[in-house]
Amino acid sequence: MNMNKILVSIILFFAAVMPSVAQTKDGGISADMLREITKQHKSTAADKALFNAIAANNIDDLATNYATKGALNNHFSIETKEQSITDQKRSGRCWMFSGFNVLRSAFATRTDSLSVELSQGYLFFWDQLEKSNLFLQGVIDNASKPIDDNRVQFFFKGPINDGGTFCGVADLVDKYGLVPKQIMPETFSSDNTSKATSLIKSKLREYGLILRDMVAAGKKQTAIKAEKTRMLTDVYRMLCLVFGEPPTQFDYAFTDKKGVAKTETKTYTPMSFAKEILGDKQIKGSFIMVMNDPRRDYYKTYEVDLDRHTYDGTNWKYLNLPMDDIARLAIASLKDGRKLYSSYDVGKFLDRKRGYCDVNNYDYGSLFGTTFGMNKAQRIMTFDSGSTHAMTLTAVDIDKEGNPVKWKVENSWGADWGQKGCLIMTNEWFNEFMFRLVVDNKYVPENIMKMYNQKPIMLTPEDPLFGMDD
Repeated sequence: MNMNKILVSIILFFAAVMPSVAQTKDGGISADMLREITKQHKSTAADKALFNAIAANNIDDLATNYATKGALNNHFSIETKEQSITDQKRSGRCWMFSGFNVLRSAFATRTDSLSVELSQGYLFFWDQLEKSNLFLQGVIDNASKPIDDNRVQFFFKGPINDGGTFCGVADLVDKYGLVPKQIMPETFSSDNTSKATSLIKSKLREYGLILRDMVAAGKKQTAIKAEKTRMLTDVYRMLCLVFGEPPTQFDYAFTDKKGVAKTETKTYTPMSFAKEILGDKQIKGSFIMVMNDPRRDYYKTYEVDLDRHTYDGTNWKYLNLPMDDIARLAIASLKDGRKLYSSYDVGKFLDRKRGYCDVNNYDYGSLFGTTFGMNKAQRIMTFDSGSTHAMTLTAVDIDKEGNPVKWKVENSWGADWGQKGCLIMTNEWFNEFMFRLVVDNKYVPENIMKMYNQKPIMLTPEDPLFGMDD
């Protein structure tokens, strides 16, 4: 090979392997764009001081608006009776804790002097088994679709989870009943769910692939059902090992708040105990769920496909209302001493030390020299905000015109957190970051109930607002 050919070969080689900024694809950060960015960014002495501060401190500490740091007003013109504060520990079961808070408060009101702590571990056991069946049956129902189909991916992405809504409480209690906490107490894994849940997820995904293969091979439905039952037996055993086996019968005497027995010891089943707690009233059909979603038409009813806890249960259904209507429903319930299941984007502008939610708690815009200008609808549609946590609405402070000024909720993060386990929120924050409210039918006006009973508009569970409360 002559020298010219060698030189040509070298040039071609380096042209092929060396990156070229000049060849940046349109839409990428080119050298010219980068120069413009750095040119527009003019670092100042103030920027240097801010960097030094931010580099060594928590952003929330630096963005704290000390104008809101005065003593909190703990007066509420309408407040339900206090009850013991619960602690969900390191689990995503806020929906169950809030739901149980509502049930035991109603029981205490109805019985006047009796108190009860309900077993979250018991109902969570059945929740996880039911969600496992929902996954396996969902895989069977969609087995003819390719593995990368959106619906198939939906099931395999999250076979089970901790999260839920009050609709799950209704379905599960009606099907499996209730037991006292003393009968089935929490375990390490019910307080700390991540590891056990991860292992069960892995097993379910393995089983899902087996079921898809059986359908593809043309196996009979009876054989597929038998195999699913065997798989659920394995899941049941795993749940027994981490949560304990649910009782079928137990002895129990009710006590007052001080723990003094007030009734004779009786033998209960979970279903008969649930009847004792609920009275003649069933949860299912006794409430409506309302939501505030400014992206969609108000006064319309919506249903979320596949958003349920049991395969044979009910999808999550709600009436979309403006916040003023939701506030009126909440106030009517609270005036009658009824606590309410409610859910929020609790992490936004939360002062964790004081248990206080105020949109003015933190001034991030001034700290970073910019603005954060999205409204509620925009935050939802861009996945910037959505319901993340359920709490029990317990009090409201209203002005002379009857308008809400601030709200109070019982949380499930322990009694040492916030305001003795509670959280106070301004009405402005409530309007921006409150999403769901469960209202007893008793407090729902006829016109609202008529709207709720409309044929619902079906929605998909992939919507940014339909993550489960945890």
